[in-house]
Amino acid sequence: MWPTQQAQLSDVAEALVQKYPCLKEPGSYNGCYGWRQRLKYKMGNYRAKLRGLGCPELDVNSLKKKRAHEKAPAKNIKKPRKAEVNFLPPHPQGETEESLENERVELLNEVKRGVNYQIISEKMAKTFSIRRQEIVSQATPINDLKYRWPALFDAAQINEEFRRITTVDLEATFMAKLDQYSPKIMSLVFSRGRSSKMSIQHIKNMLLEDYSLERRREAAIRSLVVYLRENDEDLFKEHSDDGDIANEVMKIIIIRGSMISEPASARIVIEGTEVQQDLDVPRACALLMGLIYALNLSYPKELKNTFEAFQKIFLELDDMKACPKVMSLKNKLLY
Repeated sequence: MWPTQQAQLSDVAEALVQKYPCLKEPGSYNGCYGWRQRLKYKMGNYRAKLRGLGCPELDVNSLKKKRAHEKAPAKNIKKPRKAEVNFLPPHPQGETEESLENERVELLNEVKRGVNYQIISEKMAKTFSIRRQEIVSQATPINDLKYRWPALFDAAQINEEFRRITTVDLEATFMAKLDQYSPKIMSLVFSRGRSSKMSIQHIKNMLLEDYSLERRREAAIRSLVVYLRENDEDLFKEHSDDGDIANEVMKIIIIRGSMISEPASARIVIEGTEVQQDLDVPRACALLMGLIYALNLSYPKELKNTFEAFQKIFLELDDMKACPKVMSLKNKLLY
């Protein structure tokens, strides 16, 4: 059983004996060890029944669904890892893979026509389950997903997909928390010593050149990366022209104008494919988080702490558990 599940069972068992003290078990830890074990077995039996009924989130890890070289219980487990509420939902009642594939083809035609945004939104919501099964189970390459689901790479639909997966409003939540914590983040970083001197000076120079809202947000994000002792060049890449993006796994490409007053233009590149363009830098960071969830991608190892901070501090997803660096930062921001 995963640590998160064990913690959830403990929380439920503790709440049970607090609500009904007569159920407390003398001699056991917190008086609820036995209840936690009973809940564990009860949920295990319930999950077994759901698996038998074909629940996708459980069925996807059954041995019969795995490829020949992955037929081992612990091999390539597919499960929620970033507080997804709807990680792998079942099809809507009365719908089959065939009917939803027909909806996908109709959706593709609507996108090509680009006339009725309402119809596109409705069909994206309706085909959510088959899209998630394709993305999670088959790990479809980005280029193929752009061909099969072009609407998924529209900024508005990235927000909608993120809401379907997590129930959280992506851009509004991200920007609100970024604005709330920006002064404290930069204050913490600017008080750092020599180890971050060059990065800190670069951020200060950015603010001296331009103190617009977008630039302050970008400076706060770069400060966050520096505070977590990661390299902002692993997230951002400055370009004076289009440049080569074929070898970029996950990057925000920034093109600055010739004049300081001109806003920067940011693009999002994943697996060497441009998936968003003409963004300001903070919005690119928010939409990149949305794409990571929508495409079921892992955080880059070199930026694991930064993306975990985006998730657990700015988006408040599974925010009670974090790595030591992120939890330390969160505590400093709150108190």
